[in-house]
Amino acid sequence: MNTRRLLLIAALAALLLAFFGLDLGRFLSLDYFKSQQAAIEASRAAQPIRAALVFFVVYVAVTGLSLPGAAVMTLVGGAVFGLFWGLALVSFASSIGATLAFLASRFLLRDWVQKRFGDRLRAINTGIEKEGGFYLFTLRLVPVFPFFVINLLMGLTPIRTRTFYSVSQIGMLAGTLVYVNAGTQLAKVASLAGILSPGLLGSFVLLGIFPLIAKKVVEGLAARKVYSGWQKPVRYDRNLLVIGAGSAGLVTAYIAAAVKARVTLIEKHKLGGDCLNTGCVPSKALIRSAKLLSHIQRAPEFGIRSAHAEFDFAEVMERVQRVIRTVEPHDSAERYTGLGVEVIAGSAKIVSPWEVEIVRNGGERERLSARSIVIATGARPFVPPIPGIDEVGYLTSDTVWELRQLPRRLLVLGGGPIGCELTQAFARCGASVTQVQHGSRIMVREDPEVSELVMQRFRAEGIAVLVNHEAREFVIEDGEKLLIAEHQGEKVRIPFDALLVAVGRVGNIAGYGLEELGIAAGRTIETNDFLQTKYPNIYAAGDVAGPFQFTHTAAHQAWYAAVNALFDPFRKFRADYSVIPWCTFVEPEVARVGINEIEARERQIAYEVTVYGIDDLDRAIADSEAHGFIKVLTVPGKDKILGVTIVGEHAGDLIAEFVLAMRAGIGLNRILGTIHIYPTLAEANKYVAGNWKKAHAPQKLLAWVARFHAWRLG
Repeated sequence: MNTRRLLLIAALAALLLAFFGLDLGRFLSLDYFKSQQAAIEASRAAQPIRAALVFFVVYVAVTGLSLPGAAVMTLVGGAVFGLFWGLALVSFASSIGATLAFLASRFLLRDWVQKRFGDRLRAINTGIEKEGGFYLFTLRLVPVFPFFVINLLMGLTPIRTRTFYSVSQIGMLAGTLVYVNAGTQLAKVASLAGILSPGLLGSFVLLGIFPLIAKKVVEGLAARKVYSGWQKPVRYDRNLLVIGAGSAGLVTAYIAAAVKARVTLIEKHKLGGDCLNTGCVPSKALIRSAKLLSHIQRAPEFGIRSAHAEFDFAEVMERVQRVIRTVEPHDSAERYTGLGVEVIAGSAKIVSPWEVEIVRNGGERERLSARSIVIATGARPFVPPIPGIDEVGYLTSDTVWELRQLPRRLLVLGGGPIGCELTQAFARCGASVTQVQHGSRIMVREDPEVSELVMQRFRAEGIAVLVNHEAREFVIEDGEKLLIAEHQGEKVRIPFDALLVAVGRVGNIAGYGLEELGIAAGRTIETNDFLQTKYPNIYAAGDVAGPFQFTHTAAHQAWYAAVNALFDPFRKFRADYSVIPWCTFVEPEVARVGINEIEARERQIAYEVTVYGIDDLDRAIADSEAHGFIKVLTVPGKDKILGVTIVGEHAGDLIAEFVLAMRAGIGLNRILGTIHIYPTLAEANKYVAGNWKKAHAPQKLLAWVARFHAWRLG
């Protein structure tokens, strides 16, 4: 704590000690003022400016120091200076004093509070940044809430000082007027409680509710402005129209049908979207085959002298398609029709905020109206505009599944999850793979040691991982395809036979009428916390909306989109992203939930780190998978989990225990006290909790316990 803070604390402490130690509060009591009323009024009559100035300064000091007595002084202001001047003096003095208390709280405590509880206060901070003035105004209108508490608490938030002062000046005016007016009749006032009758208090509560009503009215007027120029249907054909049948669209439609709404799901390609057809399912099927091949190559580790696999890459890719066909019925039109969803195969374009024009795959056209529309059109691979890329040709995570011949030399552009998973899978199938990443490491969202561990594994398996290489141009020379990359200021020529582009994904936005309706979109559609677009009845969910482009987060968003679309304005929910897990299915697997060290430092969140090395785990040793670690971030001195990273075999499964713990508010002590089957990989979760417990053992108490046991020896 710096010197200025210490000096301010000392000064405030001295003033408070003087106030309470010398019983100065007796001079701010109603009885004292009533007994001295004649003398005070005579002093004011003799020197009105001096009396007003003294009253103003004392009032500022009382409110600035959050001392009891402001209410009594407000009455005195009315009694001594009258309604007009009393109101003016009290109004400005109370606002200035409140702002001083606000600034003192901010200077002394805000940094400490935000550092210690920043993660928990993130939602509150966001709300204050957006609508802090509105919330403060509501609190100021209702005298049920102590004003000094509001001053101190608001100082801990991001609200601007100017906003705090101006809103306080206006918001406290109604309550100040009531007290000052009562003060003009001071002789008739027996106590402060007598000022606020139940009826008057009820009026204040109504005043407090008024801004909420006003907010709804403003939202309604804003909506009317947005919808101006559009003709709203008299009656709707459907409760909900869902465009896109990927994870978000399927779950949205399912929920709508489950609550008996009339819902239509429109998909122009295949149900199941990217996850089933070109993403999660096929990639994991390929990864499983590749992992088997890697285990055969590792035969001596398992006591097998030699092992050999004969395979055809085309058959491996055919297995991938069989897996897709096996899973396909889970997302079929027949299944969803049976659940009560109308499924239409065709393309859709939003032509008004309530209407969608549909062109069925057979060519028929129709127009349907709905009270709400959910856009769940997914995303596609982003292909950077690098010169020559079209001439050399390229594969993406959408088209790579058409391959039936293994590329001899595969160049993978990108070091994110998709690029890493396919890099390792193709290398294990026998391709010579070069991975090019423009940054200093692959998997940049993870902590550096995670990236390093995966890179070491890749290089041990013969993969050429080229970091800090910026792709500049693709060329064909003498029939050979080359990437010209820049590395440390020099050009590097990288030959290849096939190119796989995996540098991220961009939302499917074009062709759905968004531009014509003025719905804002960049790489994804812009939505508010309720997943609403510019038009409150049009929602977006899944990869097309972001911020996380995972199948499970798309399904998570779908619940909010469906419920909000069907039940707003009666009830709606903000999408909750507080506990989002994910996993990159390389070997070793990398799974995470919550924040890691990079994010904690960026957001200035205080944390402690506890690590358990999986190389020490009995089951991992028995399985010849003794590598990786579990890293847990916790609140300093507490077992509350802020985030977990797991690197190792079945990390995507092991993380589930921590996801549940964070969601339910369970700490490491409870995980440590839970029985885990021996021998399993899941024991690692218990052991990392044990490491935390050891680090926080009460050493002084244990020293006394040691003495106790020594004494019992006799």
